[in-house]
Amino acid sequence: MKTVDVDRRADRGWSENAVRLIDADTRRSADTHLLRFPLPAWSRWLHDDGQRAGVDLYLKDESTHPTGSLKHRLARSLFLYALCNGWITEGTTVIEASSGSTAVSEAYFAKLIGVPFVAVMARSTSPAKTALIERQGGRCHFVDNPADVYAVAADLAEQTNGHFIDQFTMAERATDWRGNNNIAESIFAQMSDEQYRVPTWIVVGAGTGGTSATLGRYLRYRRHPTWLCVVDPENSVFLPAYSSGDGDVVGTVGSRIEGIGRPRVEPSFVSQVIDRMIGVPDAASIAAMRATSEQLGRRVGASTGTNMWGALTVVAEMVAQRRAGSVVSLLCDSGDRYAETYYNDAWLAESGLDLAEPTAELDTLFATGAFASR
Repeated sequence: MKTVDVDRRADRGWSENAVRLIDADTRRSADTHLLRFPLPAWSRWLHDDGQRAGVDLYLKDESTHPTGSLKHRLARSLFLYALCNGWITEGTTVIEASSGSTAVSEAYFAKLIGVPFVAVMARSTSPAKTALIERQGGRCHFVDNPADVYAVAADLAEQTNGHFIDQFTMAERATDWRGNNNIAESIFAQMSDEQYRVPTWIVVGAGTGGTSATLGRYLRYRRHPTWLCVVDPENSVFLPAYSSGDGDVVGTVGSRIEGIGRPRVEPSFVSQVIDRMIGVPDAASIAAMRATSEQLGRRVGASTGTNMWGALTVVAEMVAQRRAGSVVSLLCDSGDRYAETYYNDAWLAESGLDLAEPTAELDTLFATGAFASR
């Protein structure tokens, strides 16, 4: 009697070595720092019983990853997930649809394990980011319409017999939200010796939705009394979808704040774990980015500015309510990648962005503890 015997055990050797390489890289990289943001004196007060209290603001500095952004965590999880599922094998071309930072980090991991990488991205992506991808050995494939990145990436994967790693679908699946040194577990470990060790708020933006999903699930799993606020830039559909409950809403214009905001509700966006959403105008994001850079003495990116506008909003509310506690947000990446855009006054003028009003609002906040218009 004839039998069929297909033996693929030899395939395991390459994949096991690829996982080893990524794990070794993880151990070489220390955890990112948790910075205490310097708030003015109005953030502290005396209770009637003479006890001092206040609000503390922290930024989880994800720019210190080897590839310089929050997306390093996501890229690592995506590669491990694909490797352990058998989707990436020796010689597999990895394709991604990315606005930039995820692709930079994925190009790094592709180079680390020795596979080709192609990033499908909007033509408007900053030249500094495309240069970083190419420096890691990746190739950039540009599209004019940001909404086309998904379909083009899928087509390229089919044409090359490659793997579409698909951050927008896989982000919330690839990250173990229960622990394993994810960003949520890291934040709470680093906060353990602070005055207000359990944050009142965690404030983040959403690109894939993977980070907010990880944080929201972790908060519920650990039963922390911490609220999750997601900030959303102009032209993103996450906030309209959250407000209306319509997950099919679609936008026609891409976000100008690179790394966050999407023209469709991504599969990894889990709205049910979010306690509040705040819409942030692009001018406010960039004004807050610049103000944060001045306070820290180093440039941060515009998505960090979006986070900071939301974080300062809840800080001001807590101070007004005399609710002592802590707020944690993310420093997503360095502003050095945006010298030709968000830090370029000529680019702002060409883009129709006037920072005067939000800058005045922030000046008032830092001076008094309250926004002038609220």
